[in-house]
Amino acid sequence: MIRTLIIDDEPNARRELEKLLNKTGRFNIVGQCGNAVEGVKAINKERPDVIFLDIQMPVIGGFEMLSMIDREIMPQVVFVTAYDEFAIRAFEEKTLDYLLKPVRLERLEMTLEKLQQQIQTEVHPEYETERLTRIPCVKGGNIKLIAPEAVEYAFTDQSGAHLMVDGEVFNTDLTLKALEERSELIRCHRKCLVNIHKVDQIIPGESGTADIKTVSGFTVPVSRRHLKDLKRLVGI
Repeated sequence: MIRTLIIDDEPNARRELEKLLNKTGRFNIVGQCGNAVEGVKAINKERPDVIFLDIQMPVIGGFEMLSMIDREIMPQVVFVTAYDEFAIRAFEEKTLDYLLKPVRLERLEMTLEKLQQQIQTEVHPEYETERLTRIPCVKGGNIKLIAPEAVEYAFTDQSGAHLMVDGEVFNTDLTLKALEERSELIRCHRKCLVNIHKVDQIIPGESGTADIKTVSGFTVPVSRRHLKDLKRLVGI
């Protein structure tokens, strides 16, 4: 069975696609999401083999959402769209396949053949994704979209990944790996990224480590592994 996630802001479209997927008898639907933020969170948790992703969603569309997924857990992607021009672009973006709404069972079965061939390779796909221009975050139950250049530093702890922005901490479902690969945030520690433009001081420590003092006075650790690259970036 192919572990599958449906991401579409239209409940009726999700239900119709669910019916068709169940008719094939080859899909195990592990979840359904109504927006990109829910989708990223579900992908991190469920690690599906494939996502059926609507291109046109409010606030964050399907193309932008792809840039928010960690490459190491990237599922196969099938775009679902009602618009031919978007379907053409989806094909050019080298996703696995695309389906036009309303989805026909015969066309879905063609997609199923492609999926089975790709999944057998056990290789995560590498799709062409854009740089992050917005990071979806949660603060007090509200979703806030933050520009990467506004982030002072990012860090992880037992509760997940967080961003420090203007002295406030925001939670995000994006991984540090995704933030590092698709933004200007620089790795300085296994659990930390820093905005090089927000660095005020680098204070040497013991055994080749250091601390960063940010422009707002926060302390961010620098591991020995990343200190050399950090110094090079700031011209030391």
